[in-house]
Amino acid sequence: MKKFLIYTLFSFLLINVTRAQTVDRTSFIRDSMDVYVNRALTNWRIPGVAVCIIKDNNIVLMKGYGIKELGLPEKVDENTLFMIGSNTKAFTATAMAMLQEQKKLSLDDNVSKYLPWFKLENKEAGDQVIIRDLLSHRLGFKTFQGDFTFYNSDLSRQQVMEKLGQMKATYPFRTKWGYTNSAFLTAGEIIPKVSGKSWEAYLKDNIFAPLGMTNTLALTADMPHSFDRTVPHTLIDERLSAVPYGQLDNMAPAMSICSSVSDMAKWVFAQLNNGKVGSRQVIPEAAILATRQPQDYVGSVHHVNGETNYELYGMGWFLQDYAGHRIVMHDGGVTGYVSSVTLVPQDHLGIIILTNTDENSFYEALRWEIMDAYFKLPYQNYSDKYLSAYKSNAAAEQKVIKKLRDSVLLNLQPAQPAAAYIGRYHNDLYGDMTITQGEGNNLEARFEHHPKMYVKMQPLGGNRFFAAFSDPIYGRTVFPFTFQNGRITSAKIKVADFVEADPYDFKKVN
Repeated sequence: MKKFLIYTLFSFLLINVTRAQTVDRTSFIRDSMDVYVNRALTNWRIPGVAVCIIKDNNIVLMKGYGIKELGLPEKVDENTLFMIGSNTKAFTATAMAMLQEQKKLSLDDNVSKYLPWFKLENKEAGDQVIIRDLLSHRLGFKTFQGDFTFYNSDLSRQQVMEKLGQMKATYPFRTKWGYTNSAFLTAGEIIPKVSGKSWEAYLKDNIFAPLGMTNTLALTADMPHSFDRTVPHTLIDERLSAVPYGQLDNMAPAMSICSSVSDMAKWVFAQLNNGKVGSRQVIPEAAILATRQPQDYVGSVHHVNGETNYELYGMGWFLQDYAGHRIVMHDGGVTGYVSSVTLVPQDHLGIIILTNTDENSFYEALRWEIMDAYFKLPYQNYSDKYLSAYKSNAAAEQKVIKKLRDSVLLNLQPAQPAAAYIGRYHNDLYGDMTITQGEGNNLEARFEHHPKMYVKMQPLGGNRFFAAFSDPIYGRTVFPFTFQNGRITSAKIKVADFVEADPYDFKKVN
């Protein structure tokens, strides 16, 4: 289910919609939003949502719905903090474009000019990488490649960047788009080299403070200490539960900002006014426009109005056409949160949606519902349609998990004695995994760079084990082991697609 998240590749439902009738549908915003959102909170099992709609330089709606934490009475309001995940990327890209306007760098400079040690596994490609490549996901990696190693780990920013240089690209350099969080981190770490300030200090001094975003946090470590904050939630065995905050500051320029709809509205106002706040040019117009220039082709997108168009990526923004309107947008997903920021510059429309569970697609449905209202398209009740698709996917996933659990209950014996699987395993990118004896034939796996996490492994017969991660974001899956020449030689480790799609091969060391 978590495939809906972090950066959703906008897998919109293909719905054949009758073309727009020229009627004023903005009454939906005025008269029906509260009922629509509150109904969705129940149907989607979302604790809290915050929504802001800006049109023609006016706030049409700014409101919190629901609660900050399941089981507690505190209500979400317009100042309540949420993690915004990958909506951080537009801030990082804008900061880099601002530095270009200040003549402190060029987005076409080689990354090695500022980070001399920077490299890629393909040396020739590493020598050619420019800042713009980092900000537009065109290094040749698969989407989310390496993120199991990096996400919520104890690696430092420097260690993440060094490991980025060890990853073998899936595609030739600049030939295929692939969403790469560690590349955005690397871009952000150029900021201290040219400004003398850390990424977080530069954003605070040059974007947050000038825009009046006084309630916004650059780092996730500060979130638990904030007074008016939400708590992250996810589904664990089909029950909605609060979970610990993700510790994401080693990837900060890609995903760490925490904000509220009132502060995010100030960001969106500036975006819609090409960097101006009143008469003040807080962000250079050229910097705003630079982030929206197409840099790479993402793919075809099937829009909710039945159209099929191209989807492009700028720097920190996805770019689409929808019903004759140019859309600038991004989603964000981290542990327990998903969010959406949408700009329709020609229509002077901005939409912000923040939620505190990572198990919903309502943030997508509401975005299109609001746009349809302003674009005079017929009402479709996208929330129910997205929910139907979501439930179908969830049921299919639960069916797979139930089958695996039923197999465990058969008390199938592993092909080898438990001792054959126990030991230290190594993956060149990740590092070490250690497997120890659990109860009976059960095993337990622990990972070097995720010291608080463990995996309970139960036999499925043969050399396969049902693996359940203690951190639910990593999911439940099957770990197969390879047996060769009378011994276990390796294990294939797979985490949830929300984190990384491809498995890791760990070789048994001892």
